[in-house]
Amino acid sequence: MHELGITQNIIAIVSEHAQNKKVQRVVLEIGQLSAIMPEAIKFCFDICAKDTILEGAILEILEIPGMAKCSQCSTTIPLEKPFGICECGSTRLDLISGEELKIKEIEVEELCA
Repeated sequence: MHELGITQNIIAIVSEHAQNKKVQRVVLEIGQLSAIMPEAIKFCFDICAKDTILEGAILEILEIPGMAKCSQCSTTIPLEKPFGICECGSTRLDLISGEELKIKEIEVEELCA
């Protein structure tokens, strides 16, 4: 399960950017063509966050649909797999979206002095 390693990297990146502030929420974008299972990331997140500044943080995952543009007719089409065929019959498709894995947002606790 490569999602465990991915989740460990997400925890490390968020921890670095949070600068020792308690993390309240993390928003990820995961493309539907990325071969990353959002449910597996959710499962691993609490385990990997234990005893870190992310422990107890809310994880939100936005799934980004696969989209491609046909090289032949320039039509934009939805994709459920990393390959497909355009209505014009062409298989020459340029992926526009669906392969993402992004940390879109981090919400940290602000301490009042």
